[in-house]
Amino acid sequence: MNKMLILASCIALSACANESSPAGSGTATSAAAAAATPPVAAAPATAKSDAKTVLDVALASPDHTTLVTAVKAADLVEVLGSPGGVYTVFAPTNEAFDKLPKGTLESLLKPERQADLRKILQHHVGIPVIVTKDMKDGDSIQMADGGKVVVHVKNGKVTVEGANILASIPASNGIVHVVDAVILPVAK
Repeated sequence: MNKMLILASCIALSACANESSPAGSGTATSAAAAAATPPVAAAPATAKSDAKTVLDVALASPDHTTLVTAVKAADLVEVLGSPGGVYTVFAPTNEAFDKLPKGTLESLLKPERQADLRKILQHHVGIPVIVTKDMKDGDSIQMADGGKVVVHVKNGKVTVEGANILASIPASNGIVHVVDAVILPVAK
């Protein structure tokens, strides 16, 4: 993946989230910090009327237009935009969706596949808020779809089911972890 694209995405998302976040929220704000390691965010900012929700963070990112389209198609806008939530969202980039087999996304966006799309998106949302500094190798996170994902930490790099966490952006109702792969639920 193009490092400049990732860097630009991290900075854009951080800037969006930091508009209403207190200084020192732990999010990387310099190009050097963003390029060295994925930013590790602190707890989400205290909710204010102008604070950005996890949905607002995604809406403001040019690298998450596919995710936003999917969230709208799955009718999850109201949930992720709720200021009362406490969500850990693993947000795949547009490039992550591009890695899916040809035709998969188009099929999932059809109205008759809304339940399947919703399950996949819910497999990217956990409760409560979990920041990367608190993630330990082998941790299991309960997701909104009822499944679990496993975290791996090696040499400071955090992955979730093989998806690399590229950045972490605090929001008023949770945290957004930008990931480079779509995390698919395991069939039962």
